[in-house]
Amino acid sequence: MTFRWTPHRFTGGALALDVANSVILRFDEKRRTDRFAVPEQFGAFAEAASELSAERTDFPELAPVADGRQADFIGLREAIDAHFRHRTLHGADDHRLVAGLLGRLSATFAAHTSNPDPCPVDLATARSALKLIASPETERLKICPNCEWLFIDRSKNQSRTWCDMSVCGNRAKARLHYEKRRKEASP
Repeated sequence: MTFRWTPHRFTGGALALDVANSVILRFDEKRRTDRFAVPEQFGAFAEAASELSAERTDFPELAPVADGRQADFIGLREAIDAHFRHRTLHGADDHRLVAGLLGRLSATFAAHTSNPDPCPVDLATARSALKLIASPETERLKICPNCEWLFIDRSKNQSRTWCDMSVCGNRAKARLHYEKRRKEASP
């Protein structure tokens, strides 16, 4: 299976969230798709993130995760998702942060003893997550009610509902329209 990394795939607002969002329909056992299950996607993601990520000025050129580090990267992705999803739903939990995400971040930083250029995606993702942990923007984290992706609501009045209005927002509106028409048509 091949995927295209379109601008919609980078609507999280931080590279760490875009990486967490690389699992499509995360909580739907039958339709769940891990975009990194296809090894070629590690390189494709690095190339697309260099161009499309909201943090592309922080990480202008990204290299794929090094061979042998992919499983650690997936572990980091899952720790990022678990931490920020829990924080969004239930508030901050320092014990959970220390027990989960910080350990993964530490391991990622330890694996990169130099400052490589271009920056590998796993190192850039760890830096993005650390930056987000320390940012007041964590108070603006939301979960899309359609696809359940994590995103930062940077709207002035914090009223953004969807990760991407042109995709999830339109799908939700179409679904509501369909349901309304169906109810009107039923006797």
